Amino acid sequence: MNFEETEVYYFLGIGGIGMSAIARYFHAQGKLVMGYDKTSTPLTTELEMEGIAVHFDDSVLEIPPVVRHTPKEKVLVIYTPAIPRDSQELNWLADQGYTLIKRSQALGVITAQSKSIAVAGTHGKTTTSSMIAHLLKHSGKGCNAFLGGIATNYGTNLLLDKNAEWTVVEADEYDRSFLTLSPTISVITSTDADHLDIYGSHEYMKESFNLFAQKLVAGGLLIYRKDLPIDVSALGSGVKSLDYSGSSQAGHFASSIDIREGRYYFDYNAQGESWPAVELGLPGMHNVENAVSAIAVCRAVGLTEGEIRSGLSSFQGVKRRFEYHIRRDDLVLIDDYAHHPEELRACISSVRQLYPGKHITGVFQPHLFTRTRDFLPEFARSLELLDDIILLPIYPARELPLPGIDSQLLLDNISKPTKKLVEKQVLLAELTGSPRQVIVMLGAGDIDALVSPVAAAFSGK
Repeated sequence: MNFEETEVYYFLGIGGIGMSAIARYFHAQGKLVMGYDKTSTPLTTELEMEGIAVHFDDSVLEIPPVVRHTPKEKVLVIYTPAIPRDSQELNWLADQGYTLIKRSQALGVITAQSKSIAVAGTHGKTTTSSMIAHLLKHSGKGCNAFLGGIATNYGTNLLLDKNAEWTVVEADEYDRSFLTLSPTISVITSTDADHLDIYGSHEYMKESFNLFAQKLVAGGLLIYRKDLPIDVSALGSGVKSLDYSGSSQAGHFASSIDIREGRYYFDYNAQGESWPAVELGLPGMHNVENAVSAIAVCRAVGLTEGEIRSGLSSFQGVKRRFEYHIRRDDLVLIDDYAHHPEELRACISSVRQLYPGKHITGVFQPHLFTRTRDFLPEFARSLELLDDIILLPIYPARELPLPGIDSQLLLDNISKPTKKLVEKQVLLAELTGSPRQVIVMLGAGDIDALVSPVAAAFSGK
């Protein structure tokens, strides 16, 4: 692929968080960028306001004339694996002989142009990669970054710095996309079972994470959470490795964790050195662990203790990752992207830590029929940590319904009596019909579109 000679970039699935970052990258290079997505979202609206044309009808007739009339060798079609195989546009473009590549392939080429830091994991990767990018930018060292979420400090999922030495990228395990990368530093935050519709088994998924670890360049550095099934003996020439933990001794670990006025403080320990009372602007034990890995990365690239401390205290997190929408004495409303049982457990446990004794209502929209099927008991046990459980219908994303797999099945597997299944259109009435102290809205589908109406409904209460 020669990006220098490509004039037109056409994205199928441009509204995806990873796809939009790459679209913004090429747009910033002065290239002509346009694309298709299934539905209009706030993110696609932002792209359109930035000058990127987007349409929402999967039709050959909607493919822009400039794509059709530009010589094929000067057009690159980038698509997400979430695009269905029967997509009219995808199949027509392939039949006509256009060059089609996956998002991960484009990202692999882009990141090969500099030293890269790739953060992988079934959960934790978005916050950790955003945290690393913020520490580098805040310190003045700078970076380019392709993030899987909107960094609150910057209001974007793309950071650009033409003079930066490092590129930070979220390495997506879905469809084994992360195997297109060749990082200088890799971070692996977790390898819990997920995407079993792709991998077939947890063992095969863990094998793919080991293959990702082996993609490090010669002399690279692997940073992985303690006790993950990573075979460090299989790493390449001169590759070093270290482990980390948020709660137990490791190469890098946190201790003396304390919560003061909703902010977390911890001692950072590494190789006989200790930094007392590091302040983290984000809540949650899982984010303390993410911070330890981010510190390890930033020490490796030369940041000082002072730069790291200042960056961590000023980091505001990522949109839809434990994001506050109401934070009053009488009511708290939090929005979180959690869509895996372990993510739910981490989020709800953090809420419990921050608001002991408060009554917690959780609204959960399951994401994917296959994920609901594969982790049905695990979802039920995590949701039982809530006081009140409200389920929405499953968000299908790229999938067709599976017989017998629905939110009612999940509800039936929850042993707590304070549970209910409601449709999205009656959620407001359900929430406002009873006193609430803490509301947590959870899921990776379109539940985020309901957060603002819920916040507005409670704004005068």
